[in-house]
Amino acid sequence: MGDEAHHVGVTVNVLATSLDDAAVATCDEAMLGDAKDPLALRALSEVVDVITFDHELVDLDQVRALEWSGVVVRPSATALEFAVDKAHQRRAFSAAGLPVPRFLVVTTSRDPRLGPFLSGLREPPVLKAARGGYDGRGVLFPQFREQVLHLIDDLARSGEVVVEERLHLQGEASQIIARAVDGSVAIYPLVTTVQANGMCVEVDYPAQVTADLTERARELAEQISSLIDAVGILAIEFFVTSTGLFINEVALRPHNSGHWTIEGAVTSQFANHLLAVSGQALGEPTPRCNAAVMVNVVGSDEPGSVDLAMAVEGAHVHDYGKSWRVGRKLGHVTVLGDDPSQAHVRAWTSARAYGTQTREA
Repeated sequence: MGDEAHHVGVTVNVLATSLDDAAVATCDEAMLGDAKDPLALRALSEVVDVITFDHELVDLDQVRALEWSGVVVRPSATALEFAVDKAHQRRAFSAAGLPVPRFLVVTTSRDPRLGPFLSGLREPPVLKAARGGYDGRGVLFPQFREQVLHLIDDLARSGEVVVEERLHLQGEASQIIARAVDGSVAIYPLVTTVQANGMCVEVDYPAQVTADLTERARELAEQISSLIDAVGILAIEFFVTSTGLFINEVALRPHNSGHWTIEGAVTSQFANHLLAVSGQALGEPTPRCNAAVMVNVVGSDEPGSVDLAMAVEGAHVHDYGKSWRVGRKLGHVTVLGDDPSQAHVRAWTSARAYGTQTREA
């Protein structure tokens, strides 16, 4: 967002925990403080017109307090709760008739509803901490019933636990939609995402799904964005199954699956997020290419070479300026083209030169 800010007439002031944080290098101003510190949030609110977010690890009560005091927060705490709290999201989407896996929310393995629910499943469920998890953290895949019960109680020490049907997936996809203050939307093309160890490793445009599923994803995106009254970028992660699409998670911020839009779309997701939250008209989400492949760079045992990564023909290399650490998401590579297969090869060649630990999908 810092890179796009001046192109859309916005000044960005970042609340950072350290002046070494990567975002500080691209923003106009930086303030030191924690995202869950009410004094830091209040200080930030006094020097900006609008507060927005680049992650969900916030205290919703503090965000609501800012709104009650007259601070403009976009997206609102009410909308943000759908990304912060998986239990709330599942309940609300189910009540609205949206496609979600069968689920049960519990706080203990002794919940009397749990036994009948588990007996109705064909295999062990997926367990999700309602709050705090991301990139696979807080998501567990037990193999037998005793393990299910033990892990529920372990996760429940931090709050509610979503016990969810384990679906048989044909793949995963992501739909990004930008929604303005007046309710108008800009919808990006659906993309296919590839996961490893709970983390996205590759994004492919165009999505490798049927035209019917592509249209269904678009319809659901408009319905969900209106339901939660989103302002800014809304990313919806879908499970692709033989019976259709199921909602996995949502994010109300620029999303990893939309990084390809920096080079690959007329208006990137980052620019459209800033345009939306600042009350401006949205930009055009039309692709600039026939195919795009984005590969995340996740730190391996030893650093690679950004120079070698950039030397790959057509590779757009984004180094986030983070210190190297095994398993840490350090950057991404995007390759555009007419041939998806060729873009795929070049993107992975560049990412391997960069030093990613992830394997080619």
